[in-house]
Amino acid sequence: MAAAVWWWNLRAARRSPYAVRMKRLLKATNVGGVIDPGDLVAVKLHFGEHGTTAHIQPLELIPVIDFVRKAGGAPFLTDTNTLYVGQRGESVSHALQAARHGFDPNLLGAPVIIADGLKSGNERAVPMDGRHIKTAYLAGDIVDADLLVTVSHFKGHELAGFGGALKNLAMGCATRRGKMHQHGGLGPEVHPEHCTGCGACVAVCAAGALALDATSHRITLNRGACVGCAACFLVCRHRALVVDWRTDISAFLERMAEYAAAVLRSRPRPTLHLSFVRAVTPGCDCLGYSDAPICPDIGVFASWDPVALDQTCLDRVNAAPPLYPSALPEGLAPGEDKFHALHPGVRGEHLLAYAEGLGLGSRDYVLREIAS
Repeated sequence: MAAAVWWWNLRAARRSPYAVRMKRLLKATNVGGVIDPGDLVAVKLHFGEHGTTAHIQPLELIPVIDFVRKAGGAPFLTDTNTLYVGQRGESVSHALQAARHGFDPNLLGAPVIIADGLKSGNERAVPMDGRHIKTAYLAGDIVDADLLVTVSHFKGHELAGFGGALKNLAMGCATRRGKMHQHGGLGPEVHPEHCTGCGACVAVCAAGALALDATSHRITLNRGACVGCAACFLVCRHRALVVDWRTDISAFLERMAEYAAAVLRSRPRPTLHLSFVRAVTPGCDCLGYSDAPICPDIGVFASWDPVALDQTCLDRVNAAPPLYPSALPEGLAPGEDKFHALHPGVRGEHLLAYAEGLGLGSRDYVLREIAS
């Protein structure tokens, strides 16, 4: 059955500026009808790595926050700590990075709460009867929230092909252990030549998989004992332990879909998804920079169906004329797969097909444009 996807094409007018159009979009979804008075509403987004400029901007969220509050909810902005070590690897630096990008509760009317806790220890183990995942490790404050709204910047991604609502659910709502789980759970890539022998990683390895060699005093890993919790990445300041990005892409996409399913099945009520298809960059907002957009700005889309939403955004981006200069190869025609041209080894459609097979939604959709 085709799913409804609502779309605002970014046109505005003096009497109908941005806030008015966003209110119309949200009202069309009837999200106000599922918010009960006093609900704690998690608004899940990406605050942007240091150096990134294309991420969702704070002022873009004000109509969403206001709409939730007027419906009786208590919204909070949230994300989870990253698997890699950067500005968002633990909650103190993560919250400061959000503040640097303007996510200030005094301006927006909603606090920033990093959902998996100080060092990603605020975790809930959620059962998932998937091909790859039997237990998903999700951020506690997202599981505990009364309602979830995802807000995604639709863009390219080096491993997933594209990043949208499904990726925001899967990677975005998982703890570091959950992120590692999706990447394969194979443990870190070890570079003993960078090790200083400080032993910080050994101290945080609850599984006892890490040790310092008695002769060289450099790090060693027992892969059989490693549980893929990712705690060692955070404490290693010398890049002796880094994420092993080598993985089977199809299996990686399937694990992501199963994690997205675990998030949605943990929710007592439906989840609304918003996707901003503007400044569509070739890579993720985690890169620390934003490359030139690959197509014109298209609009803001909303749906209760994350599969339909991602399919809609993908179709609209591919149908749009390519922009140059950008990372796209010269000569690409409208209608050709832009993300596959950028990341030839990745077919993001596999994520959509697998997610549809899990019952997360439908790739068939009906697009309902919000009147100008």
